[in-house]
Amino acid sequence: MITFVVKKASSTLIMKSGFKEINKEFIGELNFPNKEVLNSDIEINLRNLDLERAVALGNTDQIKVRIYFEDDKDKLFVETTIWGVTDERIILKKGLTIPNQRILKVQ
Repeated sequence: MITFVVKKASSTLIMKSGFKEINKEFIGELNFPNKEVLNSDIEINLRNLDLERAVALGNTDQIKVRIYFEDDKDKLFVETTIWGVTDERIILKKGLTIPNQRILKVQ
């Protein structure tokens, strides 16, 4: 179960509970099922917008974002810069990738 807390005054969405932090260097060792983690087209479209925004922040200002995602075993998060996004995956430093369909949220 994912817990969301919304701060209406700042429009900030904070994700909590049950996520383990992972060092980005270990992402290449993870196994990702070929299954979407979000339940609706609206959530998927919002994720895609968040990914595009994160790429712009990463490429212009090298700002790190927090990426919440699932592999085949755990709910994880990583703080890193997103260097690119395709229809299928995000690209991190050193060519590491995470499939878009496994990403729950980008903050």
